[in-house]
Amino acid sequence: MDAQGPWFDGVAYLQEKEPEEAFVSMAKSKTIGILGGGMSGLMTAHLLDSVGIKDWTIVEASSRIGGRVHTSYLNGSTPDDYQYQEMGPMRFPVSLTAENNETIEIMDHRMVFQLADVLNQQNGEDSDLAVNFIKWIQSSPGNPSSSTLRRPDGTVPSRAEVAVDPAYSTNANASYSNATLVAEANEAIEEWSGLDEAGIRLLASNVFQAHKKAVEEGYFDFSEAGYLKYQLGYDNNITDQVANIASDSPEWLYDNVYFSASEWRTIDKGLSSLPAAFGPQVLNRTIFQTAVQGMTYNSSTEKVAIQHRSNNLFDISPETMEFDYAVVAVPFSRVRLWNPLPDYTSLLSRAISRLNYQQSCKVALHYESRFWEHLPEHPILGGCGSSNIPGVGSICYPSYTLNATGPGVILGSYVSGVQARSLGSLTEEQHVALIQRAMIEVHGPVAQDQWTGAYDRICWENNEFQSGAWAAPSVGQQDLYLPAYFHTEKHTVFGKYT
Repeated sequence: MDAQGPWFDGVAYLQEKEPEEAFVSMAKSKTIGILGGGMSGLMTAHLLDSVGIKDWTIVEASSRIGGRVHTSYLNGSTPDDYQYQEMGPMRFPVSLTAENNETIEIMDHRMVFQLADVLNQQNGEDSDLAVNFIKWIQSSPGNPSSSTLRRPDGTVPSRAEVAVDPAYSTNANASYSNATLVAEANEAIEEWSGLDEAGIRLLASNVFQAHKKAVEEGYFDFSEAGYLKYQLGYDNNITDQVANIASDSPEWLYDNVYFSASEWRTIDKGLSSLPAAFGPQVLNRTIFQTAVQGMTYNSSTEKVAIQHRSNNLFDISPETMEFDYAVVAVPFSRVRLWNPLPDYTSLLSRAISRLNYQQSCKVALHYESRFWEHLPEHPILGGCGSSNIPGVGSICYPSYTLNATGPGVILGSYVSGVQARSLGSLTEEQHVALIQRAMIEVHGPVAQDQWTGAYDRICWENNEFQSGAWAAPSVGQQDLYLPAYFHTEKHTVFGKYT
């Protein structure tokens, strides 16, 4: 199959095959170790069951399934109490509106909706395990803005206020070293990106073919900064003002289309409902609190042995489990620390040890009431705003049960990249205090009066089970490493690289 368009080319290839009965029988007799109980591991188990391969075991390092899909139910609440925020993924784009008002469906996340239907049917429409989608509000007029100016009462103006009142509209980059060159460089980037209507439509409708096309056209060869500096010859200062010279992310504009969505969905009662729906299928075949620390392959027996030290981390000799095949659904940010690993090819070994991962931090804060929805002049009904307050980034408000009574939760901060690494160095108390002070600056004294003291804080790079928020391939890594992940070496199948 073509690894640059794996799902479409690969599925077509496999559909042409008619495996013999003896091969099918042999495959169904194999033992499979699924390493990692995140969404990739859960989906692997589900697919194996669906084709009659039943002898599998999930080995999970933590005490829960779901991985980075993590809903925090604050202050001891339950999903039915609607006092939660998402500490991992939050929502799914459904469609966007083109310039001619045409609706373009975004297909990349349709598998999630289809999976929910399958799981609901599999669970007999059990309401305790139901995965139901509700509207997600991505933006609302009352969301805080990143303006450097403040209202007369000292609070942060909303997006709507900034849009209509020029006094609030400030440009943090107004003082350019050479405004003409900066404008020219911005135009050059926009022209190079090629994100016209056809490009948007392809990304929305078929992300795999769009990725393949982007590789062929060289968009993974440069970051925006690299293009400006090395292709067009702009100096470091102009380059940095336009595109952040520290960025080594390829010019892959999927995020531009993703965040252009006009319609979104999230999961009622939290995204953790999705992994929970796998529970009846997987929990009795999952070994928890067993962190894999090494893996070997015996070419004589054709067996894979995984190593762990669940009883004593200082044991010289590890405990082992043996399988015919291992599906590695653990992020490479953790796998690269396993010792030993099988003697993989040079390319796959480099892919495991070098793939770049992004950092992100989130802080969720619990309040006695949903006061933000009842502010007298500028109520906030869902959506995500931003702030110029250092370390805050995005601020998100619940899209569920708008105008409900009782306690509520704000995602007071969502930050990724360099700032998240700085925040990750803070103690939990320091970080939460910084964000709670910011909430008072954004909303006024009501945020101080209403805070219960309950919170959750996760910095994913510092999480012992993840060591990163998501895979963020640097220039050259995605098109070089992606094909290696689709090869089965030493009876090892890699189920994810995110």
